[in-house]
Amino acid sequence: MEAMRRVILFALFIVSCLGELNSTVPEGKSSCSASLGGSNLAETHKALILQLNPSEDCTWTLERPENKSIRIIFSNLQLDPDGSCDSENIKVFDGNSTAEALLGQVCSKNDYVPVFESSLNTLTVQIVTDAARIQRSVFIFYYFFSPGTSIPNCGGYLDALEGSFTSPNYPKPHPELAYCVWHIQVEKGYKIKLDFTEIFLEVDEYCRFDFVAVYDGSSTTSGLMGQVCGRVKPTFESSSDSLTIVLSTDYANSYRGFSASYTSIYTENVDTTSLTCSSDKMRVIINKSYLESLKYNENNLQLNDPTCRPKVSNVVEFSIPLDECGTIKKVEDHSITYTNVITFTASQASEVITRQKRLQIVVKCEMENNSTVEIMYITEDDIIQNQNALGRYNTSMAFFESNSFEKPILASPYYVDLNQTVFVQVSLYTSDPNLVVFLDSCITSPTSDFASPNYDLIKKGCIQDETCDVYPLSRHHARFQFNAFKFLRSLSSVYLQCEVLICDSSDHQSRCHQGCVSRRKRDISSYKWKDNSIIGPIRLKRDRSTSGNSGLQYQIHGGETQNQPFNSLYLFSFMVLALNVVIVATVIARHFVNQRTDYKYQKLQNN
Repeated sequence: MEAMRRVILFALFIVSCLGELNSTVPEGKSSCSASLGGSNLAETHKALILQLNPSEDCTWTLERPENKSIRIIFSNLQLDPDGSCDSENIKVFDGNSTAEALLGQVCSKNDYVPVFESSLNTLTVQIVTDAARIQRSVFIFYYFFSPGTSIPNCGGYLDALEGSFTSPNYPKPHPELAYCVWHIQVEKGYKIKLDFTEIFLEVDEYCRFDFVAVYDGSSTTSGLMGQVCGRVKPTFESSSDSLTIVLSTDYANSYRGFSASYTSIYTENVDTTSLTCSSDKMRVIINKSYLESLKYNENNLQLNDPTCRPKVSNVVEFSIPLDECGTIKKVEDHSITYTNVITFTASQASEVITRQKRLQIVVKCEMENNSTVEIMYITEDDIIQNQNALGRYNTSMAFFESNSFEKPILASPYYVDLNQTVFVQVSLYTSDPNLVVFLDSCITSPTSDFASPNYDLIKKGCIQDETCDVYPLSRHHARFQFNAFKFLRSLSSVYLQCEVLICDSSDHQSRCHQGCVSRRKRDISSYKWKDNSIIGPIRLKRDRSTSGNSGLQYQIHGGETQNQPFNSLYLFSFMVLALNVVIVATVIARHFVNQRTDYKYQKLQNN
């Protein structure tokens, strides 16, 4: 009988598990919801401090008036530092439920002040905590604002090597409900030093109401360097060439705001001078201590064109365009050189004597063979110093939708029909308007390493494919078209590699102007200005199912569709198991009744 009782209890346990699988636990009202005073908030602005319990699941919706947007700021968070973002987080949805588009998720791992703005007339917030028993709190501030209006002097973009900016109305009280963002972007090779000459905001231990936040990067999620308020004068130094500053204020207690300035610091080690060349400019860096040792300063320096002035930070930088500032261009023996001179003018007024060394810097960039050779001469009386470096052409290749070459194809792989016309453009990025790009050769391959087999579209400037058509020279662009094909006994992918030559348009004897020639007529193996570009793959539309992307999509969708049959089969198996257990229990019970006839029901006698 004891065995039968155990079997029946086991069957009841299985049935209860099945009940849990098919039921949903009704959502109770958490302490979070209770502190909010309901599931919907409609005040025009409100500040909330939520003390959260373990295992919270709180959801509420903000409803804005007509023609208003909602901004919600989580200016102070104390969540489980050891919890994962999946088990404890705050989610913000752009709509009236958690089924709407997710604007973002916040957890203890985030290193920024979360701010979200709605695009619809409602915004939904959900807070979920894990089971850890620790103290948690969230400070939330939201308000409605008109998206079409702006506060003067509220944010902006600063790209000079140094500058200054202030909060709106400074030194008068800052406006209420302001959210201003300043982006500072300086040139590569520099970092930014930011000094606040004054910050005068509402005092709060956690800077929850009014604050300035500084981020080490180009956005408000780049990594928080500091969140400050009250009366302080902090200094920050970025790790890269960009910095982001935010001012956020609430609806009460307006003070002076802030005033700030920034300078740039060149990060690379330059003992005296350095030169780098690119497709559009020459960049000269001169160490200020080197100038001081010669008793010069930046005011004593000038280029061939004295109106082109340097940028000054902890170094002096000349950014010299290849076609401006007196730069001299020379085309000779299949090479192009760009030259300019930095001269040092004496600061003394006398034209008879000087006690300063005569110094000039001759900067020279020579285009050579898929790269640029950079040469800089520093003449100090009769002493000449040479510095050499290497650079590369800045070229790219892309597919386009039509022969207008206006809309590039951004998708990769690029799916086409067999025999469809494919339009290709190679672009050179340079400030020199007199350079042209010439297609010397273009080959295709079914693999990206261009191993055999190969098929030539253009060879030595000559068209090899009957469907290929090369467009006339177009300054910084080389263009051609051909009809799509596939390789036999290979995958459907087609990769394209082109070698291009860069020439001066005024040199009508250059290789670019000669067109189709044989190697016997002109050997280009040592040609100085050439570059390689690779693009691909191209794939046929009917082979989309065999492509890598399509296969990935198929696996993802397959995984999704398999979950439902699996869950149904799982539930059905439990039901069958439970039914079998009940049947077995019944059989066992009858067996015990037949074997133990001394146990029978008897009618109770009346007293």
